[in-house]
Amino acid sequence: MGVTVLQPYPLPEGKSGAHIIDHLGKRLLSLGATHAGQFLVDCETFISTPQHGTPTRAVHVLHDSEFPASTFSIIDNGTGKQVALVADAIFDLLMLKMTSTFTSKKQTKIESRGARFEYGDFVIKLGSVTMMEHFKGILIEIEYRPCITLSYCWEMIREMLQGFLGINVAKEYPTYFTTQTIMNAMGQQQLHAKQNDLYEPMDTVKQYLEHFTNYRKHVQLHGGLGSSGLSVNGPVLMPSTVVGVGMGRS
Repeated sequence: MGVTVLQPYPLPEGKSGAHIIDHLGKRLLSLGATHAGQFLVDCETFISTPQHGTPTRAVHVLHDSEFPASTFSIIDNGTGKQVALVADAIFDLLMLKMTSTFTSKKQTKIESRGARFEYGDFVIKLGSVTMMEHFKGILIEIEYRPCITLSYCWEMIREMLQGFLGINVAKEYPTYFTTQTIMNAMGQQQLHAKQNDLYEPMDTVKQYLEHFTNYRKHVQLHGGLGSSGLSVNGPVLMPSTVVGVGMGRS
């Protein structure tokens, strides 16, 4: 696999998610892309049983149809640190047997699914994000297969996004790849340029969790899931690299 970037697509006023996804799919086909099946990424979160003096822990369990034999897990220990694991399907059974320790938050189970397209060296996925069957937004996944380091190919990915989405994308790296402050082996803080790291499948999973968390927060801030499976009260607000939005021409 190559480098993957996730890009939320804000809903224009008066347009449904289904209409926008259909429009973007037709636009890709008109550019010469080929339809290459469907995809699904889902996330279920388990919360630890409260114990006196112990921070609440969360286990995020994700699946990606690109890796059908794997289960991805990101463990949040409640202190801001995360541990990422890759296992097989047995991990799902393990979580079901730990109900006395971890409880599933079924009401926040979230997924992104839709059509998968191939266009030269790019793989593009048009995701419809739903939580409890309620539509929450559009999330675009774009992968540039020949490259494994974002800093070497961000401009090419950015140009591709702008070309078929019809929007302006900021020159800055997406938030997931921005320079971070980390602790080195000597216990000292130092800056880490994540855009120069070798890309791996877990990076895609972590990006999905980042965006899924933003959708969940939006629901919490607005007091419910909404009554319609096809719309929300305005676009979901979330950090993104979108500068301007326009439907463009088909």
